[in-house]
Amino acid sequence: MPVVPATAATTLPATDWDVIVLGAGAAGLMAAIAAGQRGRRVLVLDHANKVGKKILMSGGGHCNFTNTGTTPAQYLSHNPHFCKSALARYTPQDFIELVDRHGIAWHEKELGQLFCDGSSKQIVQLLLDEADAVGVQVRTHCTVQLPRRIDDGYAIDTVAGRLRCASLIVATGGLSIPSMGATGFGYDLARSFGHTLVPTRAGLVPLTLSGKHQERLDALSGVALDVEAGCNGAFFRNRMLITHRGISGPAILQISSYWQPGDDLRLDLLPGRDALAWLQTQQAERPGTELKNVLAELMPRRFAQRLCEIWLPNRPMKQFTPPQLQDTAALLQAWPLVASGTEGYRTAEVTLGGVDTGGVSSRTMESQHAPGLYFIGEVLDVTGWLGGYNFQWAWASGMAAGSAA
Repeated sequence: MPVVPATAATTLPATDWDVIVLGAGAAGLMAAIAAGQRGRRVLVLDHANKVGKKILMSGGGHCNFTNTGTTPAQYLSHNPHFCKSALARYTPQDFIELVDRHGIAWHEKELGQLFCDGSSKQIVQLLLDEADAVGVQVRTHCTVQLPRRIDDGYAIDTVAGRLRCASLIVATGGLSIPSMGATGFGYDLARSFGHTLVPTRAGLVPLTLSGKHQERLDALSGVALDVEAGCNGAFFRNRMLITHRGISGPAILQISSYWQPGDDLRLDLLPGRDALAWLQTQQAERPGTELKNVLAELMPRRFAQRLCEIWLPNRPMKQFTPPQLQDTAALLQAWPLVASGTEGYRTAEVTLGGVDTGGVSSRTMESQHAPGLYFIGEVLDVTGWLGGYNFQWAWASGMAAGSAA
């Protein structure tokens, strides 16, 4: 499918469309396909120089395109019920069947996360081929002004001229990774039609440390270990990576969506174990071994040594009294880490908050303030966990809107 840049010298094929989709990412392209399958004349516009940029960079270039364990419980929203309808009507299996029809090989990495064996480009091409099959037109390099309501739909001024449509689907994403073209345009558009916004912040993002907290771990940059991160009642077990600015890795990215400055953050450094029982066994079987060497069997040696330099007493196991052993176990299972902030939208995978779902139909994604206006994907106040959940929301919300617009 030819994706044509739109310029002042390039006239778009028509000025009147049944559906215009703003944003050529995962949600926007899926909505366009669904609308095109219904015989609608569909135009997709994007201000970037290529389509599907977040698809292309996701999963290390292999695109974590869905998660087989998707349920509404993996999504954050001020209205946790909002995502239920769309997710129930377009499931991970539906997208897997689409991937299979296009002959794209895939594998499950862990925790239900599905990736392409090959390149993320295959998913983008799948979407473009599906769009082309139903006559969808896609234009890149196309900046647009805020649309306005007209009697029979919407009018939009673009770099390639004025366009009109009966239905307008907003799939402009959030603020994450501005270097890839992310802007707040969708939020401005929503406000202009009377929608309220849930305050936005970076999600699935590394946490930063400062002062003594950063200095204590600075020499350990590059060290990774399994942890269970807990904050505000949420817990995630996976890898943590110490960086030169703070902490990252899947466990930290996950918990970052639940954490805000000042919140208590605790890490279980021996996930899946009863720390006290394990320490008691070590004391009985290896009484002369120092604690740092005992811990080094379950975590990187450099990390174990730093723990015993700053947070724990390092002595032979036989020298720990029962209360001291209990205190050691308690710290290992709830190690306090004081984060100062996040890396922000620059590296965040998603944007928390967005268009308040209270003003949007959960079945069709249509605005309750402006007929024929739809919001889908990340621009809405619906944010998934790490691991393919946000793509599944893109497919499901896009299908919901495209089936109605």
